[in-house]
Amino acid sequence: MQTNALPAYDDTDNLTGCCPRFKPHCWDNQHLHFEDKRFLRAVTHSAMHIPIDMGRVFSRVNTHIEDQDAYDPDDFIVLSRDTSAWNSEHLFSVSKPVAGEEMTTLSGDFITRVFEGAYRKARVWQSEMQKAVEKTGKTPGQVWFFYTTCPRCAKTYGKNYVIGVAEVEDA
Repeated sequence: MQTNALPAYDDTDNLTGCCPRFKPHCWDNQHLHFEDKRFLRAVTHSAMHIPIDMGRVFSRVNTHIEDQDAYDPDDFIVLSRDTSAWNSEHLFSVSKPVAGEEMTTLSGDFITRVFEGAYRKARVWQSEMQKAVEKTGKTPGQVWFFYTTCPRCAKTYGKNYVIGVAEVEDA
């Protein structure tokens, strides 16, 4: 895989007007390499891992990304991870800096796995991602998740695909 490249993401198959239908075949068992890959960073609040303001935060961020022409349909991912029972961090890939939002970069090697199921399985998936990295003889770093559809769209499509993205560090 090329540096900073992501697997194909087709946002044209969109029955809901919200989230496109996700096609997981390109995303499973991939190796990603990022060098200062640009992301917009946002934080949401939770109550014991249950999101409180995710809709409002994602709406604001997506509006800023679109208004400033920083969305690239060929380079799209939102990486999410719980930093505590009360907060989550989200990294939105962007093509350029977005005024009024916190910007960051991500560098390193990552592996992906496709999961299907409810958000409550995230703890199990995180463990599976760490074990997948360990099987390579490397040390697992941060584990992120790409929730490909919102709950309403997942119900419409009949599948809730989640992509695990685990950082691979040298042992």
